[in-house]
Amino acid sequence: MADPEAALRRLAERRPVLIDLGLERMRAALKALNNPQFRLPPVIHVAGTNGKGSTCAYLRAILEASGASVHAFTSPHLVRFNERIVINGEPVADDYLVDILERCDRAVGPKSLTFFEATTAAAFLSFAENPADYLVLEVGLGGRLDATNVIERPLAAAITPIALDHQQFLGETLAEIAAEKAGILREGAPAVVGPQTPEAMQVVAAHAARTGAPLFAFGAGWNVFSEHGRLIYQDDDGLRDLDPPRLLGAHQVFNAGLAVATVKAAGLALDDRTISRGLVNARWPARLQRLRYGPLVDEAQDALGPDAEIWLDGGHNPHAARAVAAVMADLQEKSPRPLVLIAGMQATKDREGYFAAFAGLASMVFATAADHDGAASPEEVAAAARKAGVAAIPSRSVAEALSLALAEDGPAPRILICGSLYLAGEVLRENG
Repeated sequence: MADPEAALRRLAERRPVLIDLGLERMRAALKALNNPQFRLPPVIHVAGTNGKGSTCAYLRAILEASGASVHAFTSPHLVRFNERIVINGEPVADDYLVDILERCDRAVGPKSLTFFEATTAAAFLSFAENPADYLVLEVGLGGRLDATNVIERPLAAAITPIALDHQQFLGETLAEIAAEKAGILREGAPAVVGPQTPEAMQVVAAHAARTGAPLFAFGAGWNVFSEHGRLIYQDDDGLRDLDPPRLLGAHQVFNAGLAVATVKAAGLALDDRTISRGLVNARWPARLQRLRYGPLVDEAQDALGPDAEIWLDGGHNPHAARAVAAVMADLQEKSPRPLVLIAGMQATKDREGYFAAFAGLASMVFATAADHDGAASPEEVAAAARKAGVAAIPSRSVAEALSLALAEDGPAPRILICGSLYLAGEVLRENG
């Protein structure tokens, strides 16, 4: 039986570099594979800092609700690598994943592809070999020099909100990062842009004009808002009264609106019922996900009773933290409980900026670390939280942190595990 984990380990040993932005290696590798990027279904390309994964989930669900067959490529994965490559609505099968990884590795040979480039090439090969109506393609990092940006003419390109993140690769300023994200825009392909700061929007709009990509931007070309429990999408053609998404948070209204705008800009005439069905059906784990079962929930319920709450979110920068904190504040207003964070973060992230969103809201941070290269130590995470004005204690694991949280005196807490997609993935694996 095929062992994808073993195949991925072998690939990682041969191609240990994770990030080295550039397109020449990727183009050479794809040429050795007979250029599968030219044999893909129509592509919707998605870049941005926050909300890329949720927007891709909405796009995929809307397209599938219309009866279309859809491939998808997203990263990183949470539990299994297979999640990254979705073929006609299903994660790639183990046997086929091992096959495409090995074929790509043999064809490319000892060239200096990064691990992400090699797996992206394998994904493109799988998408070229399996017919589908659309491919929803998420940028890995940045846009201009990302391995996915070998697509010459997408059906449409979407850009989610841009914020400071990955500055060591993309630039120190918002304008520099926006320029990298805007690098996926192509002449004649609609540029559908979600809510942005004025600085980022100016850069994206200028790049769209230079490129010849028709601009369809939030606030000018389209708008979206919640009203009486409905999602209202508006553009020059009028209003759409839609079912709201199940994913929580005001930010998800904008992500859903961006998906609706992108589908429309791509020329797909879908009725409100179809779009609503897609928005309701969209799922994206570890994005303000309430854990309902598993050992962690069992432990919390044993200590706190059946109404114990454990939430999971993988957002890892200040922009994402503010969105999560807004939802927690709303829950606090409706059902008051002390908010306790179990948090781990990567060393490269703005940890103090992340925790600043929870100052005055969270009563305690139990800091831990994901079992992943580059994770900040629990002591470093706790120190950042304290600098941001939140009490914090380091702990050796999520299990220890949860035990400490459940032993806190006072009312039963609302527990949020947060700060890292790697940590979120570990929780989903361990919690079943």
